[in-house]
Amino acid sequence: MLYTLYPERKNAPDLDEALNSLKSIIEYRMQQSADNQHKDFRKVLQDFFKNSSFTTHIRQQTGEEINAEEFTIIMMALAPHILPHFFESVIAQYLPNGGDFPEFGGVRGSSHRGMLPTGETVQFVLAGRQLEKRLALQQYFTEAHFFYSSNMLWLEPVKEGEPFMSGRVVLASDFVEKILYGKETAPRFGLDFPARRITTQMSWEDAVLNEQTAEQIRDINTWMQHHSALKEDANLKNKIKPGYRVLFHGPSGTGKTLTAALIGKQFKKDVYRIDLSQIVSKYIGETEKNLENVFRRAESKNWILFFDEADALFGKRTNVQSSHDKYANQEVSYLLQRVEDYPGLLILASNFKSNLDDAFLRRFHAIIHFPLPNVNERLQLWQKAMPASLTADAGISLRELARQYEMTGASILNAVHYATLQCYARGSKVILQNDLVEGIRKEFIKEEKSM
Repeated sequence: MLYTLYPERKNAPDLDEALNSLKSIIEYRMQQSADNQHKDFRKVLQDFFKNSSFTTHIRQQTGEEINAEEFTIIMMALAPHILPHFFESVIAQYLPNGGDFPEFGGVRGSSHRGMLPTGETVQFVLAGRQLEKRLALQQYFTEAHFFYSSNMLWLEPVKEGEPFMSGRVVLASDFVEKILYGKETAPRFGLDFPARRITTQMSWEDAVLNEQTAEQIRDINTWMQHHSALKEDANLKNKIKPGYRVLFHGPSGTGKTLTAALIGKQFKKDVYRIDLSQIVSKYIGETEKNLENVFRRAESKNWILFFDEADALFGKRTNVQSSHDKYANQEVSYLLQRVEDYPGLLILASNFKSNLDDAFLRRFHAIIHFPLPNVNERLQLWQKAMPASLTADAGISLRELARQYEMTGASILNAVHYATLQCYARGSKVILQNDLVEGIRKEFIKEEKSM
């Protein structure tokens, strides 16, 4: 049994049974092909579907009422993830001396040494040579089908001029994990997925926001709570575009990233920060391709997307004076459309609102300014930043520090961090005013400001 490899999964559905049944289905079709018979084998397929206990497990993981053909396609895409030689072992029975069998389809991977199924493999197994049936099977690989819309399963694009169904059947890695292990892990950061999840251990009580900023953040929270009701309204659902688009603008260190993380934490939504260094490419079309990977995956997971330093992607379009300008403008045009179509919360952050293209600004539901904190807000930030394990010296006046030094929340935290380390280095339990002032001085040097 396969699941003896995973003793903690002793109650898992019988995957071995499902794989053996799939093998029997393919062998049945191979035998028909050898005998030059390509009859409809709906009953055989239905028996495979109904008799497999694994169908219930797949339904639970997809959240869809899948049919026999959909189940078979999922199992064919899953098989190489478990048994690399799965398809070769079946074909070898009918080609003992080796040779090629183009009708079966299939491709080799760049690292995987076994056969990977293609749309043509699906057509052969489910339709044989029945032309109408082969054409009908293409519906499972259109954008309208839940395979694609849920970012679960799709056909890999092929070169221009090659048959559409010759693309590899790709089962999303996170869905493979759900089927085999009953859990999902966060996607790994890389060229294929240039985004990182951001989290925070802080709470809203730790955030010190300008009153007007806080009021606008509450508007976002209201949308997060009630946006599903808008989709159900008979009139508004046809007129209001999906999603909610917000611009956070203001100096670095004023709480833009923290606020995005706190919204995600409050509503139990993953927040992914797009890494612009991985997104932006000098090659034409690559930037859009990299972004599409993130958008498609985020749509199926209902993530919050956070574009930090958004100027690099969403900057103003320029007059076309070279081919570079032309393609840069194409990227912005693509983003305009993609941002409007995203059904979840999308946050752009920039130090300067004026750096963004006006077409983006018109599409935001809210433009929220994160100003430098005033004296009272700085006092709160100092108070919330002080270490709980140390005692403040009697000579420390946080109010005076707040009044005298104009700093962001991030800079204040860095100054306290420095002072705390100095205290530990002395072996002391008392944090001194001089330590805090030295920490402030270092922050001012970084920002090229005078004390």
